[in-house]
Amino acid sequence: MERTEKTRISILADLRAQIAAGKPVLAAGCSAGIIAKCAEAAGTDLIVAYSTGRSRLMGLPTTDLGDSNTHTVAMLPELDNVVRHTPIVGGMDMADPRYLRVSRLIDLWERTGFNGIINMPTNGDRPHWVKGRSAVGLGLEREAQVVALAREREMLTMGYALSADHARLLCDAGVDILVPHAGWTAGGLVGAGSGPGLEEGAAFVQEMLEIGRKSQPDVIVLAHGGPFAEPEQTLFLYEHTDAQGFVGASSIERLPVERAVTAVVHGFKQQSLRAGATS
Repeated sequence: MERTEKTRISILADLRAQIAAGKPVLAAGCSAGIIAKCAEAAGTDLIVAYSTGRSRLMGLPTTDLGDSNTHTVAMLPELDNVVRHTPIVGGMDMADPRYLRVSRLIDLWERTGFNGIINMPTNGDRPHWVKGRSAVGLGLEREAQVVALAREREMLTMGYALSADHARLLCDAGVDILVPHAGWTAGGLVGAGSGPGLEEGAAFVQEMLEIGRKSQPDVIVLAHGGPFAEPEQTLFLYEHTDAQGFVGASSIERLPVERAVTAVVHGFKQQSLRAGATS
């Protein structure tokens, strides 16, 4: 089945079949065609396009780069050109005030050709800012509105949760996939310098999972970030939580690139010229 033919129902059925078989679900952040092509070849279940991913490809710490929604929409043609069957979810700035009618924002995602939405960037990590924005209709309640309406449109919905209230809000709105965000990904050249350890990260993920399932028992839960940066670290996650998979952004499109390019360049530089070439 081609990517564009996959519906929310069929995507969820595929994910649940994997979970039932004891296999974790993987959503791969891919901000360039070559990364998306490799991720699909390796078997990722979902591809997620983030505007913030462009900053990672620029060698920067994960950063919002201005007009997020326009950047994300512009990324799809490059990914769609090389992705054949894997659903592509677009990171949406749901608080964008240029779309006071959230239906128009979802219209844009549908016209562009995304299979689903996820709330990134989100203001969930800015509680004081969000409180003020809620007073003018642009707080986290907007994320719940978008999730509920996107579900009515039969788009796949994913939601990062950065707190208990955030998880509850998203699951009350019926989000298909809850993503407990355990912090900015550690490691590498520009990763978070400090953050929660594996035990603390796992405890956070499990807490968000249990809160979400009180209102939506069948929500799929995929962890993200913090101490969970490498495949080996997700083993700890699956041994200590009921998470059903992982969403990797820096873990997919930054850390592997840093390591691969550094190793290859180092390898080339370690070679020696033959004697006749040195004169």
